[in-house]
Amino acid sequence: MAAMQQSRWQAVHGVMLLDKPRGWTSHAALQQVRRALRAEKAGHTGTLDPLAEGLLPLCFGAATKFAQLHLEADKAYRAVLQLGVTTTTDDAEGEEVERKPVPPLTRSQVQAMLHCFVGDIAQTPPVYSALKRDGKPLYAYARAGQEVQIQPRQVRIENMSLVALDGDRLTLDVRCGKGTYIRALARDIGQHLGCGAHLAALRRTASGNFEVAQAHKLDALRTLSAEIVQGWLLPVHCLVQGLARVDLDLSQTARILHGQSLASDAWTLLPEGPVRVFGATGDQTQLFLGVAQWDGQVLSPQRLLSNEELRTQ
Repeated sequence: MAAMQQSRWQAVHGVMLLDKPRGWTSHAALQQVRRALRAEKAGHTGTLDPLAEGLLPLCFGAATKFAQLHLEADKAYRAVLQLGVTTTTDDAEGEEVERKPVPPLTRSQVQAMLHCFVGDIAQTPPVYSALKRDGKPLYAYARAGQEVQIQPRQVRIENMSLVALDGDRLTLDVRCGKGTYIRALARDIGQHLGCGAHLAALRRTASGNFEVAQAHKLDALRTLSAEIVQGWLLPVHCLVQGLARVDLDLSQTARILHGQSLASDAWTLLPEGPVRVFGATGDQTQLFLGVAQWDGQVLSPQRLLSNEELRTQ
């Protein structure tokens, strides 16, 4: 029985863009897609709360090696704010704390107010969050009724625009950097307006260069064969497409796969830092090898695919 169960899983390499439905945890959605693909190894590039829906890039096989790099990517969201009501969690899942009347607002007033939150800002994370304090997540203290002093952190809001103003609800498009809490942004906008607010709904619309329009619905993935679903995978190197590219010849490919560093005058114009590396094969096609570090003189292997991953990608 164990052998039969193990035979169901296979080496699958690539990235699946999922349009995660509301109410699902990121882990539960990942496991559903993993089963649809029969993939041995799976991971994601950062979670979406169950309350949130939208783009969730999922990594399989060799792609899991580069998931961490995508965590640094900017994210974009469409957020719906409920004005006049604050909650314990700063979103619709928390208990109501206070109600206040919402002042009359015009679109121009709201748009002008939003400019105060664009750029590098100090943001205090929600008390119900997974951030650690003395080895425990903040939500553990909150659930136990213990107050913890939370220090503000600097986050970056690239841009924010008003989509709709409908009575006591605001719909916003937000593009932000790593570590930004949209729940905290909703809370702070409510405080700025003097009436309080919480996050009523959230949809991630982009992550780095990926757009939610490219993503697949979970219901569709769960009803199709593994072979069809595998055809929807993006290549492993899509996670590092923002890095400069280096192409190696056959000799250089063999050397770097054996852990050797390389030097070449052909790379002098490359920016220093991590680069994506492609190597030559016997039929002269270029195969993605992984990520290396270029210091201006020497190219050193950093995170490469294994021989098995190279054979099966």
